[in-house]
Amino acid sequence: MRFDVLTLFPEMFTGPLDVSMIARARERGLLEVRVTNLRDFAASRHKIADDYSYGGGAGMVMKPEPIFAAVEAVRCPPQAGCRERVVLLTPQGYRLHQEMAARLAGCDHLVLVCGHYEGVDERVREHLVTDEISIGDYVLTGGELPAMVLIDAVGRLVPGVLGAEASALTESFADGLLEYPQWTRPVEFRGMRVPDILLSGNHEQIRLWRRKEALRRTLRRRPELLGQVALSAEDVRLLDQVRAEEEEAEALLGEA
Repeated sequence: MRFDVLTLFPEMFTGPLDVSMIARARERGLLEVRVTNLRDFAASRHKIADDYSYGGGAGMVMKPEPIFAAVEAVRCPPQAGCRERVVLLTPQGYRLHQEMAARLAGCDHLVLVCGHYEGVDERVREHLVTDEISIGDYVLTGGELPAMVLIDAVGRLVPGVLGAEASALTESFADGLLEYPQWTRPVEFRGMRVPDILLSGNHEQIRLWRRKEALRRTLRRRPELLGQVALSAEDVRLLDQVRAEEEEAEALLGEA
């Protein structure tokens, strides 16, 4: 899979994409990440890629010409049959979630346009990009950090990138719930012990316990997610047990 990042600040990408899992995936040829300076496509002698907003107002707006030219330079040839999306990183976009990341991981090529200043000329939105994505309900100085987040979230779902392919199936949000708690060695640390069920070797009981704890953690931290996921009959039974246990714990706490 190939990512082309179009940015006014290419130096921001030196380092974050050269370590850990993304770096290993690039070395193995599973991911390709190319960073392009939008100013290289500015037509003016001084490589100006932004200008004042028509109608007045504070701040500058990114010009359409460099963005169109850069996207057209990196796009797949029309006859290549390439599954391609042109993504604008902007706080006005649809919020990134795991299902969206999984859909994008099915593409062959993602062109990531990093917005900056007061945003981009509206013609870029209307006639060039296919997707507008935000990583949260807050405003950053530009789309560079969101682009890095998107590359990480999508790249790790490309087949072969993760060391253990099953990991992606059990992580938070993979099935709509938060992930169950995890422990590792030693069994006991400073008086804190790994739950006995995880040491039992009973795989079915461990599976049920983990599912129940995933439901418990979701209920406690992100209860709205429970209304968005298709719960099985087993899930409903386990969730009823969790709710009863939580209510009992609250009652005991109130008596204390």
